[in-house]
Amino acid sequence: MYYAGPGIIVAVLFWIVLALVVAGGVVFSVLAVKGGRWAAIAAGAFLVVAVVMVGLPHPQGPAVLGAVIALGAVAISAFGGSPAVRTVLALATRQVEGTAGGILIEPRDATAPGQTREVLRGGLTIGILERIGTTVSLLAGVPEAIAVIIAIKGVGRFSELGASEAQERFIIGTLVSLGWAALCGALAHLVW
Repeated sequence: MYYAGPGIIVAVLFWIVLALVVAGGVVFSVLAVKGGRWAAIAAGAFLVVAVVMVGLPHPQGPAVLGAVIALGAVAISAFGGSPAVRTVLALATRQVEGTAGGILIEPRDATAPGQTREVLRGGLTIGILERIGTTVSLLAGVPEAIAVIIAIKGVGRFSELGASEAQERFIIGTLVSLGWAALCGALAHLVW
């Protein structure tokens, strides 16, 4: 429903501000991939502002703009989730990252002191796919698909979860990643 008179100005301003907020979220998400913690925090702030904006009563906008904003939410999910996960993991753990993006852990037996092995490699790619799948499933109104995504990830990582360090990182990373994707999915679902 479009408003007449001053209402149309409010509607246009709302959608312009929302588009700018989502664009800012996309920009900071992309910057966060290389830029570090401050960009990830800024991307998260833009994402929260956008979700609050669409969660409150607001004027209906053009469908094409809703689709563009939904695509922006998917981009924020894909790019911003990994820096958000790294930021939370850095605050929660003191683990060193390996060359393939995994974590380095000491072996449990005392026969090989000083030797480390890398577990949970490929987390960046898996996380991007997990977040895109979660965001798109929420956008499509099929949240049950998230259970399938979690099951696939859990089965694929099961053999690497023997070390407590890997378990801790897996749980924290998965929860942060899914929470980020859920916010992006809510944004996408509410605007389109």
